[in-house]
Amino acid sequence: MIAREIRLAARPVGEPKPSDFEVAEVAVPEPGAGQLLVRNVLLSVDPYMRGRMSEAKSYAEPYRVGEVMWGGAIGEVVTSTVDDFQPGDFVLHNLGWREYAVPQAREARKVDPEVAPLSAYLGVLGMPGLTAYVGVVDIASLKPGDHVFVSGAAGAVGSIAGQIARLRGAARVVGSAGTAEKVRYLKEDLGFDAAFNYKDAPVAGQLAAAAPDGIDVYFDNVGGDHLEAAIGAMNQYGRAALCGSISGYNATSPPPGPRNMFRIVGWRLRLQGFIVTDHYNRMRDFIAEAGEWVRSGRLKYAETVVEGFEHTPEAFMDMLSGKNTGKMIVSL
Repeated sequence: MIAREIRLAARPVGEPKPSDFEVAEVAVPEPGAGQLLVRNVLLSVDPYMRGRMSEAKSYAEPYRVGEVMWGGAIGEVVTSTVDDFQPGDFVLHNLGWREYAVPQAREARKVDPEVAPLSAYLGVLGMPGLTAYVGVVDIASLKPGDHVFVSGAAGAVGSIAGQIARLRGAARVVGSAGTAEKVRYLKEDLGFDAAFNYKDAPVAGQLAAAAPDGIDVYFDNVGGDHLEAAIGAMNQYGRAALCGSISGYNATSPPPGPRNMFRIVGWRLRLQGFIVTDHYNRMRDFIAEAGEWVRSGRLKYAETVVEGFEHTPEAFMDMLSGKNTGKMIVSL
């Protein structure tokens, strides 16, 4: 059997472009002992993938030129060599942008479409949801009554982070986004107390107006001017969970850092970066709490679904430029 996979063809300079990817046809191997043959039905595209396309030293090994772009995917088991998985089961794995995958059974996790839509396991009940949960609850140590700011709040992680803060007792939740429609979505659909379009005016001024009593918690997906504005707006003993810095992912030279770093000392602020893969021991607690919120409709989520395997690179590039609301997913 022949199937397609998408490989990294060249390391991007600045924004990724179509020629940085290539589609290849490969023979699908038979699964060996302890393996599964999986027909993928959904693929994930995520901001962290941009960092892996670079050779720069990071917290994880970069993609290799000429090899498959790996990441989250959900598929149906076609053939199994282990008793715990049967044909027809749906599994989550991390072998990425290919039509068929052969994961080790120990590296696959069953997901149940009767409990939640399959796509939810790539978003609200998957890695992005866990990232939001860990960032708000563990890293930023949210307390009832806190005032919270989330940047990139209409994305897969930010939209969940803001809602978790509200559900856990935040007094005020403010978000930033890049279009008027996303601002409306945050306020009217997700229940944010305030939101603003960061393209309309400098972030610092808009944040000061949206959070007149300052902020106690900042969930950072953007970095750059958002991080500087958050530091300037933080109350004493404020905490920031630094999840990502998408404003600089395509930069060809190091972006300038915040110009108000000394405020961290004077206001006794705590800024902590984190990587979700260090916190998978929290998945059980997250699913127990967030699963109930999703079932009851208290935790809402949006998805932007792109149809067609061949459009995966386009979906990835669109996600980096903010054309998605909520989780960006490719349906095969």
